[in-house]
Amino acid sequence: MLRNAYMTDDLEAIYDQTADFVAKEVMPHGDEWEAAGKVPREVLAKMGSLGMFSLRVPEEHGGLGLGMVASAVFSEALGSSTFAGFDVTVLVHTDMAGPHLINSGSPEQLEKYVPGMMAGEIITAIAVSEPDAGSDVAGIRTKAVKDGDGWRINGRKMFITNAVYGDLVIVAARTDPENKYGISMFLVPPGTEGFSVATKLDKHGWRCSDTAELVLDDVWVADDQLLGAPHRGFYETMKNFQNERMVLVGMGTGAAQAAIDMTLSYTQDRNAFGGRLFDLGAIRQRMAMNQAKVDAVRASMYHAAWIHDQGGDNVKEMSGVKAWGCEVVNQVMYDCVQFHGGMGYMRESAIERMSRDARILPIGGGATEVMLEEVAKRSIIS
Repeated sequence: MLRNAYMTDDLEAIYDQTADFVAKEVMPHGDEWEAAGKVPREVLAKMGSLGMFSLRVPEEHGGLGLGMVASAVFSEALGSSTFAGFDVTVLVHTDMAGPHLINSGSPEQLEKYVPGMMAGEIITAIAVSEPDAGSDVAGIRTKAVKDGDGWRINGRKMFITNAVYGDLVIVAARTDPENKYGISMFLVPPGTEGFSVATKLDKHGWRCSDTAELVLDDVWVADDQLLGAPHRGFYETMKNFQNERMVLVGMGTGAAQAAIDMTLSYTQDRNAFGGRLFDLGAIRQRMAMNQAKVDAVRASMYHAAWIHDQGGDNVKEMSGVKAWGCEVVNQVMYDCVQFHGGMGYMRESAIERMSRDARILPIGGGATEVMLEEVAKRSIIS
């Protein structure tokens, strides 16, 4: 039976393979990774060897050439891991940073980096956010100026996932000071002189993903490290925003479904008031409503992805599901913690961790308020 109207046998196989992988290779070890603050590279390499990092890479570059619906499937399956720090480590590589290289890379850049990206040997990061610029990409202050046969970059980047242990950082910098949108993208490997991790950040959730503040102090990169056309980075970034937003909804949807399933199991096993917790109408009905909300978020996400794959503009639809869906995920987690009682507040409980992990979803990849403005601007009747 198809999971929804947009699924195919191939997409179902991707979902099943990914869900099976996280059940066997991630969930038994996730607590160790949380403590270490890092996902082991051998796990990422294994995913690469299974083709999981090749879904959106065009066939001419050795990938499967699939569309946005495939990323929805992949991200939802990853979300079933219950370790969102692992999920985002993978999705930043496959769906937030990697696409910039695929979309804008020169033939030489693609030949140099894409095989390693697909194999999980080169893990990527995207460095756009700054201390004073997050959702407002046009507000970045990091600057790059032409210097001989290259560029000199100065600035700071904040909240960058995969920045500590990654292998290639795609850095956004202002290259045209006269143009608000005059931004360029550069390929900067760790170890480049002047490029350093200022702080490995200590986060509320997503504990097994590495996140950092980066410093670029007179970093010089050659012309062949410019990604795409100069001064066009803002527009290239915009091209991938809907995909970034979607995979955050996808991993959240997978996690919310896992939370519902474990809470239903817990309340059906937990004896209280002369029966099972699940027999209490207040619990049964609230969990039923949570399931209905998650089903609706899932359907909206896949529909918005399908619009893109049909060549349509899905900004309004994807922004709406990002705003609403990530709020729903947090509502679900709140109820699931509540219905676990005191155990839901204990660090040994998976639901405690999942509720912390979910809190970033309405912030990262475009805050709820920014998403609602995107919907509102496209809802004006002239």
